[in-house]
Amino acid sequence: MRKLVSLLYVSSKIVFSLLIALQSVAVWSQTESGKLSQVTITGNELWTDGSPLRLCGVSLSDPDKLQRAGHWNLEYFQLAKSWGCNVVRLPIHTYTWRYRGEKDYLHLLDQGVEWARQTGMYVILDWHTIGNMVADAWPGFNYMTNKKETCRFWKTMARHFKGNTTVALFELFNEPEEEGAALTWSQWRPLMESLVDSIRAVDSNRLCAVAGMDWAYKLDSVVTHPIRRSGIAYVTHPYPMKREQPWVEMWQQDFGHVAAVYPVIATELGYVVKGERGEHVPCIGDETYGRAIMDFLKERGISYTIWCFDPDWAPALLEDYEGTPTPRQGAFFKNVLQNEITKK
Repeated sequence: MRKLVSLLYVSSKIVFSLLIALQSVAVWSQTESGKLSQVTITGNELWTDGSPLRLCGVSLSDPDKLQRAGHWNLEYFQLAKSWGCNVVRLPIHTYTWRYRGEKDYLHLLDQGVEWARQTGMYVILDWHTIGNMVADAWPGFNYMTNKKETCRFWKTMARHFKGNTTVALFELFNEPEEEGAALTWSQWRPLMESLVDSIRAVDSNRLCAVAGMDWAYKLDSVVTHPIRRSGIAYVTHPYPMKREQPWVEMWQQDFGHVAAVYPVIATELGYVVKGERGEHVPCIGDETYGRAIMDFLKERGISYTIWCFDPDWAPALLEDYEGTPTPRQGAFFKNVLQNEITKK
């Protein structure tokens, strides 16, 4: 009897191992068959599958924040897809990367990138820091970093996601700003070039996105003094307060003209209506701004990810995690994403 029990136990372990192996094969096959096409740069456009690609989507909140809130899951990505997104931006704060640790945070990113792949959306990975890395000046502890940590972060990303085509771009630095010290494009450009070199030493095909000056807004020096590397897109954050109305002429001068030469991505934009929740952030605007900026981007083929697909971080697109859009910004941009209609 004892021999029979032992035999049954061994047999059950063999069957269990076979089932796990078959499951692994099934998961691998699904991953391979659902692989998103590689994004490349040709001239001033992003391309995939032999055609131009315009990325239109949303910026999520930090994966760490979503995981702690219990909403870092496939359903959250499905919700973004239902709004019409073909890309999501994942902002990785320097302090959350630090306190969670590399291994734990990479696990979060692996989950997010896979959920994006399953729902047919590309990913922009964003090192979500604000400040002056040249002068080592920062507005707060949650955005602090340095050249060494930033370089190590991107080399880690390059190794970890090498060959992963769901990750479309690395956004090297969220919002460079002076923070009480001088910061010019001539100072910033070589620093970004060194980061690109560190990444390309690991993954020669990885596209990188470089932010402009003045809180990632102004790209006025890019055409005459571009990043001296291939495979570069440029980032702008054209929030309503950056310029007074009428906006269009100044937007064209500050970043729009660059889109005729290089790919441009507005990785943050949005507004809060005065008197509504979230007005503490300096992004006061309304649908007049919304229609103006979306028409401007569309006419120039500029890609975008709207801030922020979250009920807590303003300007908020969501009222709740069930997907209810905020009455003004959320409803407006959901309509834009689903229909690409901005003129009424």
